[in-house]
Amino acid sequence: MDLVLKLRELRRMRGLTQKAVGRLAGVGEKTVSSFETGERIGSLKISQLRRLLALYGVTEEEFFSRKLEQLFDPDAVAQQSREEALLAGLEALPAAMRDALLERFELMLNAAQLAAASTPPHRNTPPVPSIARPAAYARMHASAA
Repeated sequence: MDLVLKLRELRRMRGLTQKAVGRLAGVGEKTVSSFETGERIGSLKISQLRRLLALYGVTEEEFFSRKLEQLFDPDAVAQQSREEALLAGLEALPAAMRDALLERFELMLNAAQLAAASTPPHRNTPPVPSIARPAAYARMHASAA
């Protein structure tokens, strides 16, 4: 994702108009517009970019990383929301039921990993990752003990 698109999408995500951004960041509305269209992106000064990023609540590191691009990817957002909903539902269960479900899930994941390892990879099929328990799992197990 290019710089121009990131600037525009960050502004939109924050619910700000170009006029409001210009006023709050200390740059002109037309300047913001010309950055977002790419017309004057080559003349964007570091100080201007820093003011815009501060306004959007984004660090320079986040802005130039791929992590920010995931915020604009509806599939990534939907997947993350689905995983968070599943973890929340799991956390709400009684400890014994939660542990039983986690054991079954680990067995299914191990079986999937073995099947994936014995099957030649297809071009469009991503590899099954090894089991890495999320931090939420560790918190749930710690609270159950």
